[in-house]
Amino acid sequence: MSEPRTMGVGSIPLEGRTAFRVWAPHAESVAVAGSFNAWSPDRHRLEREDAGHWYGEVEGAGPGDEYKYVITTNGEQLHRVDPRAREVTNSVGNGVIYDRDAFDWHGDSFATPDHHELVIYETHIGSFVAQEGDPGDIATMASRLGYLKSLGINAIELMPVAEFAGDYSWGYNPAHPFAVESTYGGPDRLKAFVREAHQHGIAVILDVVLNHFGPSDLSLWQFDGASDNGKGGIYFYQDDRSHTPWGDTRPDYGREEVRQYCRDNALMWIEEFHMDGLRFDATLYIRTVSGVGTDIPEGWALMRDINLSIRQELPSKLLIAEDLQNDPALTSLDGAAFNAQWDAGFVHTLRALVTTPDDAARSMHDLAGVVAPRGNPWERVIYSESHDEVANGKFRVPHEIDPADPSGWPAQKRATLATAIALTSAGIPMLFQGQEFLEDEWFRDTVPLDWERAESFRDIVRLVRDLVSLRRNLTGTTAGLTGPHTDVTLVDDVAKTMAWVRSTDTESACVVVNASAEPREVTVGLPQPGRWAVRFNSDAATYSALFGGHSTLDVDAGEPAVATLSVGPYTLVVLSPA
Repeated sequence: MSEPRTMGVGSIPLEGRTAFRVWAPHAESVAVAGSFNAWSPDRHRLEREDAGHWYGEVEGAGPGDEYKYVITTNGEQLHRVDPRAREVTNSVGNGVIYDRDAFDWHGDSFATPDHHELVIYETHIGSFVAQEGDPGDIATMASRLGYLKSLGINAIELMPVAEFAGDYSWGYNPAHPFAVESTYGGPDRLKAFVREAHQHGIAVILDVVLNHFGPSDLSLWQFDGASDNGKGGIYFYQDDRSHTPWGDTRPDYGREEVRQYCRDNALMWIEEFHMDGLRFDATLYIRTVSGVGTDIPEGWALMRDINLSIRQELPSKLLIAEDLQNDPALTSLDGAAFNAQWDAGFVHTLRALVTTPDDAARSMHDLAGVVAPRGNPWERVIYSESHDEVANGKFRVPHEIDPADPSGWPAQKRATLATAIALTSAGIPMLFQGQEFLEDEWFRDTVPLDWERAESFRDIVRLVRDLVSLRRNLTGTTAGLTGPHTDVTLVDDVAKTMAWVRSTDTESACVVVNASAEPREVTVGLPQPGRWAVRFNSDAATYSALFGGHSTLDVDAGEPAVATLSVGPYTLVVLSPA
């Protein structure tokens, strides 16, 4: 009777040995070569199993050893990195045997905040902490957790960290989807970062890329030598469904082994790395062939399968789609079963409002249309800046407002107005790195954030910190801003003013906006009579030496509950019952 074989795919460290299993259905033979056998191409051959898998155990091979599979097909030897390697030396190097269970989590039992309490900070590890000529790493990123905690952030969204080609990248070109980028520090560094973020009370959400792989440094390409039509082989569609805007490398979601590969990849980040959520990149190209027209039913099924598995086992995790079509099927349990999706309509409307040079051209009716969402507000992520919105020739909001003087009064006033609207509207708000100190350089993976601005614009940082505190109700005075209900009570497209009430079932807060360059007297209806206190005034002189400090006073609402308040130029004010 043969010895029982360990379960799992990839390299699996055991006592004194390592088990290897790989899927290569067209291979004639498979061996594993590595630092443990002087890279012999045939000393440790694997045995064929059912369904195209190969398996073997190598005595003396253990964590830290480098290896590759040697796959023979049609007499040709192919040296391939393990598709499930958790660690690689670099994108064109070797796999590294990694013990998935060895990391000490110190009893990490972090509870992901409720979705209505989240304020997300999107960041790119390389540029967030890099110095000129240095791509940055996860350990340096961890040194900024105290800063983010002081800002009030309770969720970080990391742009992709899977191993990519070279040292610099946005991360949306995964060469080895299961491995953590070696330049950033590898898997243990990432786990240590998540553990430390949790100790700071900060959840970690990770971008994952399942719409395509690579296309460069891609060991998966024609992995076992087989190919139809000169295309990618067993891991990829080999007809017109293979094509994406990023390469001819869309995974074959209709093939069970590939579906399992994608599913296991997504679940790995949750189960092994303790991530608090996932944001799926460009889901439009998982569910359709070209972004319009032909659906890919297997793509829909894959997303639903992954998301329902996570929602059933770990319902607090946040699952986000970057689809940008506002298709309600993305957040339907019968559709893709995400919790939320990036709201493209919100960001485009908000940016148009603040970047339009002429006050008369600002549309308060357009703003009203996105401030109050239909349905569940926690099914959308709202923002004025993201990596997509501030890259590839699209500038940061201050620069778009005033390219000649992105630190001047108009840029400061209208950029902070955009941030304030995003943080006080119904949805899950998100900031992009450096937004809090008016970073005006468009996003590139090779250009580090200008951290000197955090000091130069420390008062603007305080403005954002105060807004985040109000959005999370940290002072106990603005619970309404955490509520699901929005009632737009004023839209004046002549004066360019607007008001809305955010509320839970029992508590309310009122938001008043003046989107003109002149102070306005604004009469608003309030949910109840009595004293209403000003909790935030974005024109306060304490937020910038350029701000006018226009005074907006507490008001008394009678019967009916109506009050008039004076609001400064390009200013947002928050009131709640005193």
